[in-house]
Amino acid sequence: MPKVDDILEGRRICICAGSGGVGKTTTSAALAAGLAARGRKVAVLTIDPAKRLADSLGLEELGNEPRKVDPALFQRAGIEMRGELWAMMLDAKATFDELVRKHAPDDETRDRILQNRIYRQLSNALAGSQEYMAMEKLFEIHQSGDYDFLVLDTPPSRNALDFLDAPKRLTQFIEGRSMQIFMKPTGLATRVVGRGSSVVFGVLKRITGLDLLADLSEFFQAFSGMVDGFRERAKLFSELLADPATAF
Repeated sequence: MPKVDDILEGRRICICAGSGGVGKTTTSAALAAGLAARGRKVAVLTIDPAKRLADSLGLEELGNEPRKVDPALFQRAGIEMRGELWAMMLDAKATFDELVRKHAPDDETRDRILQNRIYRQLSNALAGSQEYMAMEKLFEIHQSGDYDFLVLDTPPSRNALDFLDAPKRLTQFIEGRSMQIFMKPTGLATRVVGRGSSVVFGVLKRITGLDLLADLSEFFQAFSGMVDGFRERAKLFSELLADPATAF
């Protein structure tokens, strides 16, 4: 069996993936701490909201930006931290918001999307968005060039390869027929959903005061100008995952 040193030789990124309970977070923390102890500047990222990475490193909490781990925590265990260890816990919603700000063509479109009720629900619940945002944050930190090595602790998955498909799944959703319908000029969506659905939306509007059809159209039309940016970003993510400098 190859040694960890052999696996990581010449690499700059290590992604720990797999099902729950197999030790991904422990492995991620150990890899990052070990590399930092040897003199490298390392950042370890987790998507797990259970704060296991923070617990592993003796920290109270982690946020959406890398935080330097106090070397004194390792000195108590007899480990000299010759490099630097940084850690963060991904906030998928905050990262999604940052992505919108980055790709929105103008301030008005940015604000329309961020304030839209559909977007606020979608950015919290969209299947695959957590993994996609993890890749976004990993890519962002990688591009900054601030670290010698990055370790990513992925969410539990029955199929470890699901994580690798996240960028493709999100772009497929964006390019899907249902979304394309709402990206067309206002009025087409109403005709497509049909009179029966329109009546239901109308009743809901009277009861709740919310115009769901208008919110959907508003969101998709505002979002349409960002599709190319998401598509290009997904392509870059895939290239990074396939890069020889990335280990799994």
